[in-house]
Amino acid sequence: MIIGYARVSTVDQSLNLQLDALKEFGCEEIFQEKLSGAKDDRPELLQAIKMSRSGDKFVVYKLDRLARSTKRLIEIAELLREKDVEFVSIQDNIDTGTAAGKAMFGMLSVLAEFERDIIRERTTAGLKAARARGRKGGRPKVNQQKLNQAIAMYHSKRMTVKDIQEATGISPATLYRRINQEKKAASEV
Repeated sequence: MIIGYARVSTVDQSLNLQLDALKEFGCEEIFQEKLSGAKDDRPELLQAIKMSRSGDKFVVYKLDRLARSTKRLIEIAELLREKDVEFVSIQDNIDTGTAAGKAMFGMLSVLAEFERDIIRERTTAGLKAARARGRKGGRPKVNQQKLNQAIAMYHSKRMTVKDIQEATGISPATLYRRINQEKKAASEV
């Protein structure tokens, strides 16, 4: 079976160009959605991959319709490879059913690994430089008294989280993290 996947980022955009190309390619089943490619929880994509069987072809109009990052693209391609499903990108002339297509995808995975290594090296160098200037990483210390005050305000249900933040300087993320920690600790007792 030839399975197609089409995606645009917003509801205002049209899928017509992709759908026409997928139909012309011979896709028998086409999954489509209007969601950002940065999201990993795309139900139609997950369904299309789940439906794929050994010997099938999984077709997209262009690589960026499938994933926004090389890392995610490689993860999806690996899932398809494990299922023995060929991958085709029409506009990028990639077909893993051919030797050239397999080689192209191999190069992409090497580039993805290179990109991860470069990011790791930059992060390590940045942290080392910051430490040399006397800076320490990590979250800033939270004023426990202000945090306790924020939690009390939250439980009183008289103020919004935004108002609590303005009054105490405690961020919503810190407040929710501590409340969730308390709930977890209470449920374990």
